[in-house]
Amino acid sequence: MNFAIPHHIEDFRSRIARFVADEILPVEQIADAWDAHGNIAHDWLEPLREKARSEGLWCLQLKPETGGQGLGKVGMAVCYEEMNRSIFGPAVFNSAAPDDGNMMVLEQAATPEQKKRWLDPIVRGDVRSAFAMTEPHPGSGSDPSMMLTTAIKKGDTYLVRGRKWFITGAADASHFIVLARTSDDPRRGLTAFLHHKDEPGWQIDRRIPIMGPEEHGGHCELVYEDMELPADRIIMGEGMGLKITQMRLGPARLTHCMRWLGLAKRCTEIAQEYATNRHGFGVRLSDRESIQIKMGDLAMGIEVGRLLVMKAAWALDQGSFAKKEVSMAKIHVANLLHKAADVAIQINGARGYSQDTVLEWIYRYARQARLVDGADEVHQMVLNRHLSDEGRDFWKWHPAES
Repeated sequence: MNFAIPHHIEDFRSRIARFVADEILPVEQIADAWDAHGNIAHDWLEPLREKARSEGLWCLQLKPETGGQGLGKVGMAVCYEEMNRSIFGPAVFNSAAPDDGNMMVLEQAATPEQKKRWLDPIVRGDVRSAFAMTEPHPGSGSDPSMMLTTAIKKGDTYLVRGRKWFITGAADASHFIVLARTSDDPRRGLTAFLHHKDEPGWQIDRRIPIMGPEEHGGHCELVYEDMELPADRIIMGEGMGLKITQMRLGPARLTHCMRWLGLAKRCTEIAQEYATNRHGFGVRLSDRESIQIKMGDLAMGIEVGRLLVMKAAWALDQGSFAKKEVSMAKIHVANLLHKAADVAIQINGARGYSQDTVLEWIYRYARQARLVDGADEVHQMVLNRHLSDEGRDFWKWHPAES
């Protein structure tokens, strides 16, 4: 097995690393650069985005014809990890959720006309987007088949009615992908529609307060009240909504993991720096065996996560849905992120609990990692289903084609 990355990917990685160190991390230290929700303020974000564009580090995940660099999932794994050394990094490079996943699914599934109207402005950074799928009880969460939002066909249009919640980025979004039920067919019953924020028939009911810091636009509850949408707003055709969710959510789960690995490494970086310089009772913290054990275990956990992510990325690049691989990566890296923040805070003591570092930010953010895009238990059930179906072949090595 060849674990070497291509030279052009290493070039992007090293340039991103320099940009993060020289341009983004210093902004993290400026109090005025933070907005009220724990993210980079727009006035500080836009100049950094312009610099990223000028250096060819913009939308690397997309195809060249769409405005990107065509890195593929393996290249994204390398670069996204480096981007998220800073908590502001993904937004600067236009690789942050939910725009990241929305751009990739529209690139893959939208018509040329839809791409021009709905995708290109997101790629340029002119607008933000949201993916409206999750619903309050008893509607759909991790199980899209439970969806209650409906889209009733009336002549050449559809009337969308229902309620969505925890829709990431909705308050700042202009372009929306909304999932609704168009029939009771278990496989072809859902349809994905596009709409603009200024169209009538919907509203943001509330921005939901959460434990941790927020993405731009927060997490909102939306109400659709017979919103009228023409048939040309459908992505891939009526009844293809479940396919859209599969195309979007699998890679999106993995890109979360890529970014979370960057945050986990940042936690170890802060912990190492403090342990190296802090003395107590005549001994440097980093010389204490208890600290060395914690740091060594954390380093191993991060490397395990990187290997799981890279295998899943490789499988996606081969054309697989990589359901097993993505689920394993999602479970491990979500828990790893929480552990990395917890260990780093423990080593830093009161400093870690304060806002003098980003550790408390990462700690609050990390708790949602075990919930978003499928809770741990959902992915564990997915793995058990594969184990039941495949038996010992669950761990099968796939020989190279001759």
